[in-house]
Amino acid sequence: MIEEYSLLQGGHNGGPVRPIPTVVPTPTEYETAGKTGMTTLWVVFAIMLIFSGVFALRSWNIPLQRRLYHTVTTLITLTAAISYFAMATGDANAFACNKVKDHHGRHVPSTHHDECRQVFWARYVDWSLTTPLLLLDLCLLAGISGAHTLMAIVADIIMVLSGLFAAFGREHTPQKWGWYAIGCISYLFVIWHLAVNGRAAVAARGNKTTKLFASLSAFTLILWTIYPIVWGVADGARRVSVDTEIIIYAILDILAKPVFGTWLLVAHRRMPETNADLGGYWAHGLNSEGRIRIGDEENGHH
Repeated sequence: MIEEYSLLQGGHNGGPVRPIPTVVPTPTEYETAGKTGMTTLWVVFAIMLIFSGVFALRSWNIPLQRRLYHTVTTLITLTAAISYFAMATGDANAFACNKVKDHHGRHVPSTHHDECRQVFWARYVDWSLTTPLLLLDLCLLAGISGAHTLMAIVADIIMVLSGLFAAFGREHTPQKWGWYAIGCISYLFVIWHLAVNGRAAVAARGNKTTKLFASLSAFTLILWTIYPIVWGVADGARRVSVDTEIIIYAILDILAKPVFGTWLLVAHRRMPETNADLGGYWAHGLNSEGRIRIGDEENGHH
């Protein structure tokens, strides 16, 4: 911003002195969530909390050794509910600021001002916990090996954390878009494990389970592909408002968590072959059956 002040006093020839341009720095600009965005956060919190209760109640009639899908799915929506509560109450957010150069024309020095956008880091904490659980549901359904399941989950966590680092990365440096690229590459590893290893593993579990896995994994991957696109135009390029970002992410989260969970649990009830039956420690805890007491065995030989 430039303001010109004229000196009323004359010079040596009695004429007016040319105005002196005075540069007033532009104040910091803030992009924050408005009433629509905050209301959306509260609504999604309520939806996640309700579905968590429904999933938990449905699990009570399921034997413990067959309750894995219910437990995992309940944890997904419950974690999301906590995250949305944190965001709706005004916590778990910070400002990511970029310095912008202002040009004022010839013979006037340029100035800088900050453009700061509100970033809800609780969203990334949520994703780093819930997306591995979503992957676990899909890997259990397909019967993917533990090794490939672990690698898919690690790639997923790297993807989410890269998005968080990119959100706070500085413009015009490798930080922002470099981390974004790392996240996208990690996502390709997740796709590979589900599409290649998942399809190979689920083929042995019957036609119905194969079709269910194909539908759920395709549904999940389509949604997850939209997330980085939204990030690119929101936290990345800052082309949409914070409210618009909140609304889009809210829709995606509802589809990816309560809708996914309902689909999986309803199918699990109708299709016994999809069950992941776990006994042992999961259902019965630690007990003394089968333990070898070395000291007693040695005493028996004497």
